[in-house]
Amino acid sequence: MATKEQDPKTTEGEEISAPTNFVHEIIDQHNQSGRFEGRVHTRFPPEPNGYLHIGHAKSINLNYGTAMKYGGKFNLRFDDTNPAKEEQEYIDSIIRDVRWLGGDWEDRLFYASDYFQQIYEWAVQLIKMDKAYVDHQTADEIRALRGTLTEPGKDSPYRNRPVEENLDLFERMKNGEFPDGTCVLRAKIDMASPNMNMRDPVLYRILHAEHPRTGNQWCIYPMYDWAHGQSDSIERITHSICTLEFEAHRPLYDWFIDQLGIYHPQQIEFARLNITYTLMSKRKLLRLVKDGHVSGWDDPRMPTISGLRRRGYPSEAIRTFCERIGVSKANSVVEIGLLEHCIREYLNEHALRRMAVLNPLRVVLTNYPDGQSEEMDAVNNPEDPTAGIRKVPFSKVVYIEREDFMENPPKQFFRLAPGREVRLRYAYFITCTEVIKDANGEIVELHCTYDPATKGGDAPDGRKVKATLHWVSAAHAQRAEVRVYDNLFTKPNPEETAEGEDFTVNLNPNSLQVIPACYIEPALAGAEIGSRYQFERQGYFCVDLDTTPDKLVFNRIVGLKDAWAKAQQKG
Repeated sequence: MATKEQDPKTTEGEEISAPTNFVHEIIDQHNQSGRFEGRVHTRFPPEPNGYLHIGHAKSINLNYGTAMKYGGKFNLRFDDTNPAKEEQEYIDSIIRDVRWLGGDWEDRLFYASDYFQQIYEWAVQLIKMDKAYVDHQTADEIRALRGTLTEPGKDSPYRNRPVEENLDLFERMKNGEFPDGTCVLRAKIDMASPNMNMRDPVLYRILHAEHPRTGNQWCIYPMYDWAHGQSDSIERITHSICTLEFEAHRPLYDWFIDQLGIYHPQQIEFARLNITYTLMSKRKLLRLVKDGHVSGWDDPRMPTISGLRRRGYPSEAIRTFCERIGVSKANSVVEIGLLEHCIREYLNEHALRRMAVLNPLRVVLTNYPDGQSEEMDAVNNPEDPTAGIRKVPFSKVVYIEREDFMENPPKQFFRLAPGREVRLRYAYFITCTEVIKDANGEIVELHCTYDPATKGGDAPDGRKVKATLHWVSAAHAQRAEVRVYDNLFTKPNPEETAEGEDFTVNLNPNSLQVIPACYIEPALAGAEIGSRYQFERQGYFCVDLDTTPDKLVFNRIVGLKDAWAKAQQKG
């Protein structure tokens, strides 16, 4: 999972230089100067208030990959400081997702709640230093005195309470004597600071809520900004790698650690991942789930790690994507086509080939013997000679894709048409002789002849055909449901809306197409949930969780067409 900066617009196959990684440059400098005694210890610190998404994958890849590059250590820590929004379900999903992406924290699974007592004692220490005070203002009153980016804030009327009074009030807050919202503990820093984060931030609030891990032991909970840096310090993290929005918080984290005189990690910020047609806000993703726009956090249209996994995205391809987009200080948006390109690139090498007909048209080979069937040799993966071959049954009646036949074809249509000869992959040349229609004029069946001399290869007389079609034997076909996914949003920036509208107006009504009755070759019978295949000429597909012994369900992972790679080659 090593990470390197790379131009995401590099043409496929082009020789790529490996630019230096600015995070690793900083670490190299630290190692040369002896800071941290050559140690590298990173962490991934999610808040368990939702499912991880692909933006988190970039952070996991960077933090874990950096630790591995330098022979260091990696922690997984939950910054679980807000029980009102945190659930065990989220904790379990995050553990599963980080492990699936390849992150290995060994025995270092931690929680900020493990440190609640120490963090509380440090808050008491700040009070004793006259660096923190209990404020009885309401949240609105605190906000009103905070000032703006151009105007300094104003001191709270409670800012200069005596130390002993603050100690007593804070103890009573901890003991549950006050209702929620009665008061908070604030740091005493500088209400005129140009950095809004330094204007006496709140350290503790009263919250009578049961915590997933500590139960009702506490009724005051540390704010994220107060607990985060100290948790890194306790774990002796060397490099606190986080996204760019925390850059303005770094002076606050440094102030806390410097005042307490404790071990001081180095925070380094990088640009978060943004992808076209994709939302990266947990709050908005939660809304999609709660409002029923998707079936759940693991809906295959969601950018969540669980959604991507269910859709069939390989973790190896996601890691490759993270490596290719690189690590930067500048915010940018990555084309979703690059992610899909990385998925195709991996699956092309690893996915077994199978034949499936999604929109079937019945074809009767009128000169094929009645009741006869035979087996054709089919390649499992042309990119992997060790994958071998399989046997595919063939019989008098086969299904082809309806789109592979046109009764009155245009000039550039080379597939099956009346009087035209094509190849059935791995089988025979066939020629359409008759079109059968129903009472409404709809085509329901084709009659064709086959050339037995062309079995599995070319015609002995050297004649050529311009198209090869996939097919499934009607007598041996298995039925399956196929779900075809498109982008969840219609706009590259889902949050681009008219005044008064929100992002949901950009939801794609055609993001899911369910095809209830497709025909697949019998080699797919009993396919395991999560297994991936290339349906020849169709795309890559994965067996979905909804599969039962009586019903196979496939998700389309990605189509075969790689518009991104073609665009890069043209560019």
